[in-house]
Amino acid sequence: MRVVDTSIWIEWLIDSPLKQAIAEAFPETTQCIVPTIVQLELSKWLMREVGESETDQVIAYTQICVVAVLDTNIALQAADLHRQYKLATADAIIYATTLAYGADLLTCDAHFEGLPEVVFFRKG
Repeated sequence: MRVVDTSIWIEWLIDSPLKQAIAEAFPETTQCIVPTIVQLELSKWLMREVGESETDQVIAYTQICVVAVLDTNIALQAADLHRQYKLATADAIIYATTLAYGADLLTCDAHFEGLPEVVFFRKG
C-alpha cells in the first residue's frame, strides 16, 4: 500500500519532468491510500488552478482509491510526529496515516526526505 502525497498529485497533473518517474511509482487504485487531508489540499489547489470541472474529476478519481479518514488514533500519532520531526499539521497527518496503514509515502515534499517509509522524488 502507498500513500500519495498532495505534492505527487500536483506534479502528475501538471505534466512535470517527474511525471514519468511518478507514473512508474504510482500505485493502482486498490493500493493507493488518499488521506482526506490530501483531498482537501488537492481540491484547494485544483479549484485555484484549473476550476470546478477538473477538480470534480480528480477528486472522483481519489474516491475510488482507499480513502483514509482522520480518526483519533491518526490524530494522536500525528501530534507525536509533529513534535518528533517538526512536521506541519497536514504533513504530520499524512505521515501518521502512512504509518497507521503500514504503507509507504510517495512524495516530492522535502519535509519528508530521509524519514522512514518515504519514497522521495526531488524536484528539479
